[in-house]
Amino acid sequence: MRNSILKLASMSVAISAIAMSAPAFAQEADEEAAGPITLTGGVAVVSDYRFRGVSLSDKDFAVQPYLTVKHESGLYVGAWGSNLSENAGDDVEVDLYAGFAGGEDMTYDIGATYYLYPGVSGLNYVEFTGKLGSTFGPATVGVQLSYVPSQDNTGNDDNIYFGTNATIALPNSPISIVGSMGIEDGAFTAGSEKVDWSLGLTAAVSGFTLGASYVDTNRRTIFAPKDSSAGVVFSVSYGF
Repeated sequence: MRNSILKLASMSVAISAIAMSAPAFAQEADEEAAGPITLTGGVAVVSDYRFRGVSLSDKDFAVQPYLTVKHESGLYVGAWGSNLSENAGDDVEVDLYAGFAGGEDMTYDIGATYYLYPGVSGLNYVEFTGKLGSTFGPATVGVQLSYVPSQDNTGNDDNIYFGTNATIALPNSPISIVGSMGIEDGAFTAGSEKVDWSLGLTAAVSGFTLGASYVDTNRRTIFAPKDSSAGVVFSVSYGF
């Protein structure tokens, strides 16, 4: 999931100080009322839609809503969208995803994403992704391996992407340091390895998440040959 990708919710139980002081049966009733299904969603506005270091919005603003339905077993399905630039179709991308996620000390997420471009079906393709993550003190780190099998819409060639990411929460502060790096090779890089990286800050403010990150890549791609240069991406998002 494009950010992925971002971008997938995990099950959590929020208990306020009042609930913690209430009788045990009241808490049990609340948990029972929650049910086995969790619905999460939100929307982000970004100054530039960057996918693995490359701008797909011609370095212009993009609006990116998402919605995920997850079962307590770990199964989930959802959709994510964004406007594009210079697309031969309807200038829209819709990602449909499904998978299975869980874990505590070590989290895992195995899923698939179907990248859909309305009006230009020749660009649609499917990608499979596995993720692992863990927390060490104030730091949360993760790795992912994504594989696009050979298909007609990828020129009958496959594609591999390996990525890492980290978030470090600053003590007694709503601010976190975020960073990522990825290596890609295959159908989407014209046979030559591509590296992307980012470094920035996020802040939780009144229910919103504000962000600013420096994003760069070492080479152009066949997706957007003019939009692989470095830049700073600003974002604001809200989720429920």
